[in-house]
Amino acid sequence: MTRENMVDYRAFRLGRLREPQFRHLTYLLFWPVYGLAFLAVERIFVRDSYFPIHCALDDYIPLMEYFLIPYLFWFVFLVGIHLYTLLYDVPAFVKMEKFIIISYSIAVLVYLLFPNCQQLRPAEFARDNLFTRFLAHFYQFDTNTNVCPSIHVIGSVAVVLGAWNARGLSTVGWRWAFGITGFLISISTVFLRQHSVLDLLAAIPVCLIAYYFAYVKTGEKNR
Repeated sequence: MTRENMVDYRAFRLGRLREPQFRHLTYLLFWPVYGLAFLAVERIFVRDSYFPIHCALDDYIPLMEYFLIPYLFWFVFLVGIHLYTLLYDVPAFVKMEKFIIISYSIAVLVYLLFPNCQQLRPAEFARDNLFTRFLAHFYQFDTNTNVCPSIHVIGSVAVVLGAWNARGLSTVGWRWAFGITGFLISISTVFLRQHSVLDLLAAIPVCLIAYYFAYVKTGEKNR
């Protein structure tokens, strides 16, 4: 691993945020903004009715509670790639953050203009185990609104692209590892009855738009 794109954060102070060495950290300011925006569409702009997202294929997908493992791993996936690129490849971090800012902003805008929900969660579980018990509590915490397009899928794509573009992770082995993990996380959303298949498909054009502006238009395609 070369030190070409590494930053010595020990010298960082808030007053130095605008300096070229640390300016990339300003992209992290998007996360609290996104959190507040998502909270607003979830808790403040509550609608009397939401459009249910459903397709025939959803009815054939069984609940498989063990997909809770990749579903929750998404949080580690997302935080991990941020830490890695911040430490070892700042240009990859910047491009990934641009992708996230564009795609997440589009998703929140869709939630605001097209309030939607899913009605796929089971009334009761066929099995009683640690995973279904956790899932029951998770259902109570996580609302079934604002699901299309899926942020879980968009975030997974962001991590995969970030890894494929980062030095040290762009080898064939790492590409397969990140690609398979991203795929498992994405399909976990439908096997946990958190999303419709349509939510996954809707994430595709959002990701393509974000990819174009974050990677292609700048002329900085994946290495």
